[in-house]
Amino acid sequence: MNARYSLTSFLVGSAFIVLGGLVAAVSTPLGLQSGPWVAAYLVLVCGVAQCLFGIVRRYVATSPITSARFAMEFVCWNVGNAAVVVGDLAGIPTAVALGGTLLVVVLVLQLVQLRRVSPELHWAAWLYGSILVVLLLSVPVGIVLSAFGG
Repeated sequence: MNARYSLTSFLVGSAFIVLGGLVAAVSTPLGLQSGPWVAAYLVLVCGVAQCLFGIVRRYVATSPITSARFAMEFVCWNVGNAAVVVGDLAGIPTAVALGGTLLVVVLVLQLVQLRRVSPELHWAAWLYGSILVVLLLSVPVGIVLSAFGG
């Protein structure tokens, strides 16, 4: 993975982690009932996952991704996450489902890319793939919870 792409993913992911911390800090004083969920989502899904996308793939994947593929994944991940958060807060399950679909696309593409890894890094690819699978399995659960007001 190109160093510029890796840095972009890491910086944007880091910004989401900071944003999640800020949401956590103000949610109780402002009485935001959804604040803890939004804070956790921003930190873990938007932030940490995106940092991992940048760091881990740079060292684990043997084939670099193209500019077009990076742009597509980057846009899908961030637009998908925005749709999930806004859709959930606004009570629009269709937006959550559409956002979740974009997230699934990115996660599947990343899993497919892990088919070709450096032999000495199979353990890292397995660990990273496990994280991707957990995220992938959590998407339908989140969509269902959102649809039923959970």
